[in-house]
Amino acid sequence: MTSYHVHTQWSDGVGSVSEVIQSARALDLDEVGISDHYVIHPSGSSLEWSMPVDRLTDYADDVRRAAKAAPSRPLVRLGLEVDFLPATIEATLAAIGACEFDYLIGSVHFINGFPVDGHRRYWDALTQDEVDETWRDYYDRLAAMAETRAFDIVGHFDLPKKFGHAPASDLRAHALRALDAIANVGMAMEVNTSGWYQPAREAYPARWIISAARERDIPITITADAHNPRYLKRDFDRAREMVGEAGYDAVVRFERRARATAALG
Repeated sequence: MTSYHVHTQWSDGVGSVSEVIQSARALDLDEVGISDHYVIHPSGSSLEWSMPVDRLTDYADDVRRAAKAAPSRPLVRLGLEVDFLPATIEATLAAIGACEFDYLIGSVHFINGFPVDGHRRYWDALTQDEVDETWRDYYDRLAAMAETRAFDIVGHFDLPKKFGHAPASDLRAHALRALDAIANVGMAMEVNTSGWYQPAREAYPARWIISAARERDIPITITADAHNPRYLKRDFDRAREMVGEAGYDAVVRFERRARATAALG
């Protein structure tokens, strides 16, 4: 059992790296991965929920030190949740190339400056046409992210549903094109249980997307998007049942960017 989407005090989590490792051991995890936010924003400003862009090496060193000091189980993986922003992707890839990660989660949190999961009020201010356009652009941005071949896991595939704003038009073709792009480059997709605790009341992604991913042989990992060490495997049983119903019998694990499979327990 692995938990790879985990945030600490390096970004917007509440626990230290060591506290996360201790909790992972208490929760009987086989592996835990630290994957704090890393965002090079076009504005040049540091975001309060992301680590400072000049502290990436310090972050990696902290995780590696904590891993060496930890017991042999759980295994500790060094990850990163990286924002894909077309204007800064070259600088982002250059920066993260300075460290040797076990895996990289590619995520989209901004669409042309719009904060996709920032606050409900941003979505409430949109017209329905603008809601649809944001969803469409989000899926297209996921496809563009995959095409960089820079990331191992796609984060929260249908994040725009977080606050309950659904598109009125049928955007399945855009979602499926994003899945095709992910499949074409061999990325994995997370099944992220944190969505059950948002207004959407649904894991990321929806069941139909998980089924479409299975049809494309896209491998998966189950994650909690934990910002508190207590939540490292929150609702994993529920997620395993859901992905099993979609036809999955295995999840993926990572070490030094190399992927292996493990039976879905």
